[in-house]
Amino acid sequence: MSEVIMLLAVILPVFTGILLPLLSFRSRRAMRIYLETAVCVNSGLVCLLLMDAPQRALTVFRFTHDLSITLGLDGPGAVFAGLAAFLWPFAMLYSFEYMEKEENAESFFLFYTATYGVTLGVALSENILTMYFFFEMLSLVTLPLVMHTRTREAVLASRAYLYYMLGGAAFAFIGMIFVLVYGTTSSFVPGGVLDMANIAEKKDTLLLVYVLCFCGFSVKTAMWPFSSWLPKASVAPTPVTALLHAVAVVNTGAFAVMRVTYYSFGTGLLRGTWAQHVVTGLAVFTILYGCSRALKETHLKRRLAWSTVSNLSYMLFGVTLMTPLGMLGAMAHLVFHSLMKMCAFLCAGAVIHRTGRNFVHELDGLGRRMPKVFLCFAVSALGLMGVPGLCGFVSKWYLAKAAAACGEPLSWAGVAALLVSALLTAIYMTSIVVRAFFAGDDLDHGATEVTADPGWRMLAPLVLFALLTVGLGLYSGPVVRALEAAVLGKM
Repeated sequence: MSEVIMLLAVILPVFTGILLPLLSFRSRRAMRIYLETAVCVNSGLVCLLLMDAPQRALTVFRFTHDLSITLGLDGPGAVFAGLAAFLWPFAMLYSFEYMEKEENAESFFLFYTATYGVTLGVALSENILTMYFFFEMLSLVTLPLVMHTRTREAVLASRAYLYYMLGGAAFAFIGMIFVLVYGTTSSFVPGGVLDMANIAEKKDTLLLVYVLCFCGFSVKTAMWPFSSWLPKASVAPTPVTALLHAVAVVNTGAFAVMRVTYYSFGTGLLRGTWAQHVVTGLAVFTILYGCSRALKETHLKRRLAWSTVSNLSYMLFGVTLMTPLGMLGAMAHLVFHSLMKMCAFLCAGAVIHRTGRNFVHELDGLGRRMPKVFLCFAVSALGLMGVPGLCGFVSKWYLAKAAAACGEPLSWAGVAALLVSALLTAIYMTSIVVRAFFAGDDLDHGATEVTADPGWRMLAPLVLFALLTVGLGLYSGPVVRALEAAVLGKM
């Protein structure tokens, strides 16, 4: 029964979106009820799946004896699937008010809902071919969302997005082929699947292939030098950018890197090699590069996008340490950063939706008119800085602890990058809050007298995420223990 639930969880959102244009709704309210019900039911299916994990994999389609589209559930997959299942209903609720006066809402919700199922497909992939299949399908279903407004800026952003994704797909494909040729199985196995007896003379080649594969999947995490597509994609509606920057695309890239590092190539082959040093160096550099670009950026959503570039490389840095503690830190940041960044983006979207103001210098005094939104934003800002008592501190602590335990020059460089990044994050995030609450109100009072906090559909999700940022910072034990069980294969 659990195998059937696993398949339903992937296909239900996809068919819900596909059926949307074929159904004649009498009102937008009926369409919203249909969408929210379908998403909530699907999240319920994921919860059932997590409580009763399938004992065996489910083969959906078999190409050959060794190649198949197969679904399965293990610890890391359960964490990623659970995260998506928790966030999506609230993001959908928020999008109803945001898209209320937008054009092409039907096509937006078609792809927005289908993306949920494709993301779960990545999380529930049992082998590298299945993950690659859903990974590339994710690029296709999110491309129309980036291009939703049909403006010239949106078209250019979607073009850049497509070019980067195609390039990343090529590099990732090379890695997948080598795993299929030199691996004992295509399935994900803790410790890796490469047949060490047959690769002794090809070790350097496989290390080069791993670096290419790492970079290919990391295109979706916007690792340098593949970073520019992510800020450009902020032209999309905020419900899209919130999921692009918190769950659907960017976290999928980090999750795929975890898979190929720990479950395909294996840390036994990679640890201590030049390949590890290269990918660690790229991750450390991107941490500093992303927060430096955020510090210079004046556009609100693009500043948050550059912050995402930096924070995603926190996860990559944890992965490249190639220790269980490093992977624990990476997975903890995957979960906690998603909550904090969803909160920040939804707050930014609420401001833009209510005021039409997109730049940081235009936010002066808005905190007194939209106090609930900016209080939630302040919580997410403090969390992203890593202030003790908030969940961002927890994941950064484990990353720093893992790096210190390695004791190598590049790992210590990563610790230094975390500290510098925390300082820069404090500057570029708190400056927004200070301007909103303490700068003079230079708004046109006649034109913005109605400016206030948004309705409950937009407000409830960001309040919830702000509360979770605090709650999981003060009481993170159960979540960390669950993540540790996932890393050690005990889930």
